[in-house]
This record gives sequence, structure tokens and C-alpha cells, in this order.
Amino acid sequence: MAGARVARRDPVRGRATIVGMKATTQGGRPAGERGRSRAEVIGDGIQWTARWSLRWVCIALGALLLGLVIKWTWTIVLPVTLALIITTVLAPLAGLMERWLRFPPALSAAGSLILSMGVVGFVFYLLAPSVGGQTGQIVDDTVGGLQRLQEWVQESDIVSKRQLDTALQTVQDRLMESTGDIASGVLVGVGAVTSALVNLVVTLILTFLFLKDGRKFIPWVRGVAGDKVGSHLAEVLTRSWTTLSGFIRTQAVVSMIDAVFIGIGLILVGVPLAVPLAVLTFFGGFVPIVGAFVAGGVAVLVALVAVGWKGALIVLAIIVAVQQLEGNVLSPWLQSKSMNLHAAVVLLSVALGGTLFGIVGAFLAVPVTAVIAVVLRYLNEQAALAEGTPEPLHRLVVETAAGHPLAVDDVDDDSDAQGGAASAEELPDDDSTS
Repeated sequence: MAGARVARRDPVRGRATIVGMKATTQGGRPAGERGRSRAEVIGDGIQWTARWSLRWVCIALGALLLGLVIKWTWTIVLPVTLALIITTVLAPLAGLMERWLRFPPALSAAGSLILSMGVVGFVFYLLAPSVGGQTGQIVDDTVGGLQRLQEWVQESDIVSKRQLDTALQTVQDRLMESTGDIASGVLVGVGAVTSALVNLVVTLILTFLFLKDGRKFIPWVRGVAGDKVGSHLAEVLTRSWTTLSGFIRTQAVVSMIDAVFIGIGLILVGVPLAVPLAVLTFFGGFVPIVGAFVAGGVAVLVALVAVGWKGALIVLAIIVAVQQLEGNVLSPWLQSKSMNLHAAVVLLSVALGGTLFGIVGAFLAVPVTAVIAVVLRYLNEQAALAEGTPEPLHRLVVETAAGHPLAVDDVDDDSDAQGGAASAEELPDDDSTS
């Protein structure tokens, strides 16, 4: 059994005054208190594990149910999500029109939407001649590259001519047998194009409505949910909107820088279709990691069949250098800390989104993950506030009953009166410590 002297700070002289002694056992339990049995401790641990396991099972079932609801209502969720992303980009432009041009909300929303559609259409109009003029050259280079690859395989004796002809005949037979599947796939493709056009129209209409009346949504949520819950919902929605808009704009800047540098490198190497490949790099940048990998792979393959191995290696080196510049300099500098996500989280979210919802899911994975991270951070803040752990104001050094120095984090009188306990840390013996 040991004892420790309890210290109280003198506000006048700043000294530690010994006000009493509390006897404790070696395990820190007050003297005279009966210890708990081993069965009770193990039982409490099992109960705690069971309670939390049941909670996690309920959370997993809720997440599964939410995923099924999203799957069943995907035709609604997709245009709403795309409209929200577009709204985050166009909202500053609509706000400028309202403030500087004195446009009403409806006119500013329509003006910003029409202006952005005009800019996108003009960009595609400029790219169309380049793509149409060089597509034939790329096809010819690809056919020539495949022929050279076939000749190299035959000359290297890796595969005999008979084996190669057999493999080509097998592929041809499979294509002939799959004619019906290909025809049905074409019909499915036509249906997908029709669905994409419908989603595009719905997305544009929702974007206009969000730009026009989106400012009324948070006050409406606060009024419906009440003051207590509504304040939390309003704060989470505001932070999510800020994070989403900042992420989209920052990612657009980073993707533009990548596209410009990679496009310049492709032009210097002499790769055809350099401008369309740069545009592909820009759009691929919105799907982190995976998008850059796919766009870079396409550029390297085009360089391989167009300018040979040396040019392909140079293009690969340029892409790797630009990606390192993005990952180590641009993204950490431009993106705020509130949007910072670990690379593993980004990769897993893109993989999960692509597996569940295809290319669109991979594109939306990171923005959705960023919003989820905002919600989790807010819950963590609320949990920290609910704990109410007082921070130490002064550190006092007193002596235990055995004469060893003990550092005590002294809290203020209010927290002490409410039951706050001072934390203690035993210090090494030192003659200078009093």
C-alpha cells in the first residue's frame, strides 16, 4: 500500500500546498475497496464486445440497405449527384451575375448554365478537326504496328507461324459464333446512349433549379428538423458543400496543369492526336489514380505505334514526372487539409465505385468519399465536445509518501468542483526538484 499527497495551487504565491493524503493500493484502487473477481471482469468484457458487435452489425445492415436503395433508385440518384457537382462549379458564376449584373436568380442560373454549355461546345468544336484529321493516321499506324509485332513474333521463334494462324482462326471463329451477342450488344448500346441523353437533359434541368433555388434548401432543413437537430444538419450540409465545391475546382486546376504539361510533351515527341490525348488526360484527372493511369497508358500506346519504342519511353518518363509533380507538390499545396484523403482510401473508393456503378461510380467515388469524411470529422468534433475533458492549466510537482517527485496537471477550480480529476505522472528523482 502506498500514499500520495494531494496538491492545491496557491493563486497568490504560486506554490503547491499539500492539503491531504489519499491512500491507494499498488493497482491504484482506494484502500479498503474490494477488488472485482476475474469472472466479473471477463463478463464485462464479453458484454461490451457483444454490444458493440451488435451495433456494427446494425450499421452494416443499414449500409447494405442504403446501397440497395441507391441501386434501385440509380436513375434518380445519378442525375441529382451530377447536377450537384455541376452546381458547385457554376454557383460562383451565377453569384457574380446576381451581384454585378443585378440579374434575378432565375436569369443568373440560366445565364451561367448557357454560358458554360457554350464554352464546352466551343472547345469540342475546336478539337473536332484535329481528331477527324488524325484518326486515319492513328489507324494506319496501329495496323502497321500490329503487323510489325506479328513479324517479330514469327522471326523470334517464340510462336510458330502455324500456332499463330491457328490462334487467329480461333479468334475469327469465336467472332462468327458471337454474331448474335454482338447484335444484341449493339441494341443495348443504343439503349445506353438513349438513357445517357435522358440523364443529360434531366441533369441540366436539375442544375438550373439548384442554381436558382438551392440557397433555400438549408433554411428549409433547419425549419423542418427543428433548432437542435436542424443546426447540426445545417452545419454538416454547409461543410459538405464547401468541401465538394473546393474539391471539384481544385481537381479541375490540377487536371488542367497535368493536361497542359503532358500535351506539350506529346507535341515535342511528335505523337499524333496530342491535343485529344491531353483532353483525355484532363477528364481522367477527375478519377484520381485510376484515371491518370488509364490516360497515361493510352498515350504511351499511341506513342509506341506512332513513333516507336524510344518515343514511347520518353512519353512514359514525361507522364511519370508530371504525376510525381501532381502527387507531391500540386495536390498537397492546392487542396486544403479538410479534403485530405489518404491514397489508400482514394484507391479503394475508386475501385469500389467502379465495381458497383462502372465508370460513373469511379468518377463519383472521391467526391462522395470526401463528403463522408466531412461527416465523420464533424461527428468526431461532437464526440470530443461531449467528453468535456478539461485541459491542464498548470503543472505542479509534489512528493508522494515515499518521497518521489510527482507531476500533477492542475485544472481550474470550476472543472475541479465538477468532479474533474488531476492527472499525475511520476518523475525521476532529482535533487533540484521540490
